[in-house]
Amino acid sequence: MPTPRIAIIGAGPGGLTCARILQQHGITAAVYDLDASRSVRNQGGTLDMHPDSGQHALREAGLWHDFLAQARPEGQQMRLVSRDGRILFDAMPPEADTTEGNPEIDRGQLRDLLLDSLKPDTVRWGHKLTRAEPLGDGTHRLHFADGSTTDVDLVVGADGAWSKVRPLLSDATPRYTGVTFVETGLDDADARHPRLAELTGNGTMMALDDNQGFVAQRNSGGHIRIYIGMRTAQDWHEQAGLALTDTAAVREALLKKFTGWSPDLLGFITDTDTGYTNRPLFALPVPHTWTHTPGVTLLGDAAHLMSPFSGMGANLAMLDGADLAYTLIEAPTVDDALRAYETVMLPRSAEAAEGAAEGINGAFSPDSATQTLAHMTQRH
Repeated sequence: MPTPRIAIIGAGPGGLTCARILQQHGITAAVYDLDASRSVRNQGGTLDMHPDSGQHALREAGLWHDFLAQARPEGQQMRLVSRDGRILFDAMPPEADTTEGNPEIDRGQLRDLLLDSLKPDTVRWGHKLTRAEPLGDGTHRLHFADGSTTDVDLVVGADGAWSKVRPLLSDATPRYTGVTFVETGLDDADARHPRLAELTGNGTMMALDDNQGFVAQRNSGGHIRIYIGMRTAQDWHEQAGLALTDTAAVREALLKKFTGWSPDLLGFITDTDTGYTNRPLFALPVPHTWTHTPGVTLLGDAAHLMSPFSGMGANLAMLDGADLAYTLIEAPTVDDALRAYETVMLPRSAEAAEGAAEGINGAFSPDSATQTLAHMTQRH
């Protein structure tokens, strides 16, 4: 088929994977991102790459060996701690090379790996999409905040939870899951916070009980990222009369919510080096589907936003990106490609999203400690 004009909205792992594989096969896709540059904001925590999704996509993108050079196999350690500080479960990673299991990599490192693999000027930074206008023949005119426009044969919504492309296909909007994370962190943790670093281990530590808990994750560079989780109202801080910028007041409120928990675990609240960031968790309805529409599709969170308790978000996004790229390479028309891609992606993502919903409901429930221990024991 004639080379289509392809616009990928969003320079996350899924969109970049799609652009990379297309480029390997001689197909150009422009990636538009609202950020002013690749380094304007922190990309978040650590990711475990699964063999049949994230790892598969990296192999298809020709980036497997580059990934291995930065992956952290030791980051697969999974530890469960009781609210009184006792270690209940501790699963170590395979004592083998990084090709086994689900090795970890920081989100920022993964994104840089993908960005560096693309031709210069593939990503158009500082392009915030305001709307995508159907032109009636399967093509779309993209309108950006700076007043510029471009017409494309295919627009791929890889623009995350609050996608501007999704309304072309679906009226669905993300809903609050009932759980909020308050994010904080420890810098140079082994030297400055040895007690908390030891409790965290080399991977992820979780302490969950009675609708609340802690998740601590090792990142590269000695950083530990901490999520203080609560099943609570989305406006919990407003109800408490808290300004989220008042670090001391937020600390006091969190300590009150975790009264009776181990002093060791409370250190994840008190010893922060980064202050506190409020992160209510949202998810799209399950299942999220749409009627096939020529010239537009979705991938990643734009298509199937789910709770992080699936461990599948970035992995599925990258698998989506790889699958979409190959259908575009192999199908006779763009429309045939989209139909083939959506036939596979939609049921797959519905199954994962259902599991994610079950995961977060189990992790933040009255008997979350028991449920989480049973889940970890079964999984490992």
